[in-house]
Amino acid sequence: MVLKGKKPFQTNDTFIAPTASVIGDVTNWDQSTVWYKAVVRAEHRITIGFSSSVGEGSAVVTLPEQVTELPETGLPPDTHIGHYVTIGAGCVLKSCRIDDMVIVGDKCTILEGSLVESQVILEPGTVVEPYQRIPSGQRWAGNPAKYVSDLTLAEKESIQGEALAVHELA
Repeated sequence: MVLKGKKPFQTNDTFIAPTASVIGDVTNWDQSTVWYKAVVRAEHRITIGFSSSVGEGSAVVTLPEQVTELPETGLPPDTHIGHYVTIGAGCVLKSCRIDDMVIVGDKCTILEGSLVESQVILEPGTVVEPYQRIPSGQRWAGNPAKYVSDLTLAEKESIQGEALAVHELA
């Protein structure tokens, strides 16, 4: 759907569920998926990377149009979802950055200005506070998010497989 003259871009192999809403300046890379009852609404730019998925009933948004930069960083209030990212059901992402190869468990919240680096697993229900940084190669959980452990090599390798499995379901 068009928002303020901007229309979402999706490739031929992007899956957008019939009950999902993708609105505004959204770029869906190849093999990305937006599942049932999910909402992706871009007042600013939203990018969903290659073979990444937005789970059922999740909301991916940006700060309102009048906010032109994040106060603590000066960066634009965009939302970036990297490649091979699996976002579980019932999550909320708002003007944040998620790097490549991340699993976001069901019902997680990732707030503005936060950064989730590559090869991270967020346990279900984790709340990443505004401007919080989750370092690469770690597992985090809780409200607020706290470090749990470093990921094993097998866990790191499973992240990409999880993303590909979700694409195959589509």
